[in-house]
Amino acid sequence: MTRREVLRHPDAQALALSAAGILATRIIERQADAGVARIVLTGGGIGTAVLAALALAPARDAVDWSRVEFWWGDERYLPSGDPDRNETSARAALLDHVTIDPARVHAIEGPDRSVSAEAAAGHYAEHLLAHARPEDHGGTPRFDVVLLGIGPDGHVASLFPEHPALRVTERPTAAVHGSPKPPPTRVTLTFAALNAASEVWVLASGA
Repeated sequence: MTRREVLRHPDAQALALSAAGILATRIIERQADAGVARIVLTGGGIGTAVLAALALAPARDAVDWSRVEFWWGDERYLPSGDPDRNETSARAALLDHVTIDPARVHAIEGPDRSVSAEAAAGHYAEHLLAHARPEDHGGTPRFDVVLLGIGPDGHVASLFPEHPALRVTERPTAAVHGSPKPPPTRVTLTFAALNAASEVWVLASGA
């Protein structure tokens, strides 16, 4: 049964601190139950702020970061290391400050590693399938927590209002062209993959 919960905070900083603390707790709980936690990261200001807050939180040292699987809800189709990539921001905010298992960091390919956004989306779908367990009942791992920011136009991940990617239901990933927010080419998880998570957190700040 789907349960919705709304937590309100006085400002974006308080939101980031609260989300970071709750996320650390979820990871610790999941590691105790299943050994490994599976988290989907998001970009943008608030998503990066949550990771930065987690890097500084006392609870950081209670997490076994080598037993966290990191995935991304979307990525700008840019080369590895580009400052505008969500992966680059996540590494600077958190991943470079904790002891991770590189094999458990599942970045989406850019043009330096794939011939097109479609190829990158296809490769990520194959990677998701390879990491799905029998109990996941599908081609996507059952993520423990999906973090999603929300843009001024209401988009989450790289699923923009009225964009054809919204209607992709048979695949866990999609290439996005003509994004109204630059850069125009991206790769995103679809709602089919996002909705398979145990928990989806929408991080919204501002008026």
